[in-house]
Parts: sequence; structure tokens; C-alpha cells
Amino acid sequence: METNEFINKNNIIAVVGVSTNRDKWGWKIYNELGSAGFRVYPINPKYNKIGKDICYPDLKSLPKKPDVVVTIVPPHVTEKIARQCRDTGINKIWMQPGSESEDAIIFCKNNNIKIVANACFAVNMMEKEISD
Repeated sequence: METNEFINKNNIIAVVGVSTNRDKWGWKIYNELGSAGFRVYPINPKYNKIGKDICYPDLKSLPKKPDVVVTIVPPHVTEKIARQCRDTGINKIWMQPGSESEDAIIFCKNNNIKIVANACFAVNMMEKEISD
């Protein structure tokens, strides 16, 4: 899968599994994307805010439909997120290492959802910036 269509600063990105804990990848990825200039929405039903940003409980709650969903959650949750993406018309999911599952990957392929799995969005973003 070509990652450039995912790593495009015109994309609206939803990070599912964002955390308030700065040591967790959910915080690191969300913060890195925001710092890099992406329009990014935090998703986690546990929180009302992440820093100064409103945190949304699910994809349906977002004020705008994202172009890309980044999952930083257990694989069984990624499977649910894949179904939510299909139901809301989102056709790109980036499954961070540890969040992917074979069932979610198969579901996405069967439902014309483009995926990147087992790759770090932030690392790929930095590599793209260096090569541009």
C-alpha cells in the first residue's frame, strides 16, 4: 500500500486510542501529528479532553468525517473500528503496530477500505518529510 495518500497534510485524521498519558503511544502519535500540522481528532470514550482539545467518544461524534483513521487500540477494538469506518464511509485505516488483526485486515479488504498495518504513522511521516 502506498502510504503517501494516508500521510497527506490535507487529510483529516482521527486517532483512536489517544491517551492523556504522555508515555503512551496514543499520546505520542496524536501529539506528533498535531505538531506536524495535521488536522487531527482525538477519539477515546474515557476522556472529555486531551490537553485543550475536545476528545470524542467515537467516529460518529466527530464534527467532520476524517479521511484517515489511525488505530492505537487492542486488535479486537480495531475490528469494531473497521466496521464503524465502513458504516460512516471512511475508506482509509492505519493500524499501528499491535493494533492490527487478521480479521480487521480481511474485513477492510472485503469492504474496499484501504489499510496500512504494522507500520508507525509518525515514523513514516518523518521519512516522507525527509524525502520531500
